[in-house]
Amino acid sequence: MLFAALFYAAFLILAGGLVYRISDYLRTPAPLKIPTTPAPTTGGGVVLRMTREVLLFESLFKGSLWTWAFAVLFHGGLALVLMRHLRYFTQPVWSWVDLVQPFGIYAGFVMAIGLVGLWGRRFLVDRIRYISTPSDHLMLALLLMIALSGLSMKFLDHTDIIGVKAFFLGLEHFDPQPLPASPLLYLHLSLVATLMIIFPFSKLLHAPGVFFSPSRNQPDNPREHRHLSPWAAKLESES
Repeated sequence: MLFAALFYAAFLILAGGLVYRISDYLRTPAPLKIPTTPAPTTGGGVVLRMTREVLLFESLFKGSLWTWAFAVLFHGGLALVLMRHLRYFTQPVWSWVDLVQPFGIYAGFVMAIGLVGLWGRRFLVDRIRYISTPSDHLMLALLLMIALSGLSMKFLDHTDIIGVKAFFLGLEHFDPQPLPASPLLYLHLSLVATLMIIFPFSKLLHAPGVFFSPSRNQPDNPREHRHLSPWAAKLESES
């Protein structure tokens, strides 16, 4: 019951926090036309640019190949791990989730390697070490502990995954089921719940935040179209 209450609370905080932060982004005015050049001049070009940025980390590739490589390893591994974990929340399991299972197992190692690389640069690269804060290190440590505890349950101390699935399906139907007795499982789930709770209030919010970056989501067309934020347009009309 303790873990059931923890995950209900973590989900509500995660969902509510994301709704609040994203609505805050939507309300924040962008008074200037500031796309990072070279930038597309049309809306379609902006969509293509954002797609490359989200899927391929284009700007990071141009800035630092080493950072880009570790970021791709981490985010790619994380995506496969999350897909693999969908089997705990669906019954029957979707066919494409079944196909991902073998790849998702080893994606945990890829994710951990990416995290080690991203964390290492905060110690080894002078300019990155200078701007790193304790919260940056804590976020990376939390993510790495989640990855390592998950891998440990797979390769060192096997957990009753049928019982874990019954627990989460029970949460979905508001019928909590017993959680298998495993200290490593308790640690892993506690870390995941902690991540869910702090996600909307941390730098990890760059995941949805990138879509609201005016340096990325604006076309470079100041000569063709005058850029006027809603609040400025209101003041202009009143005057």
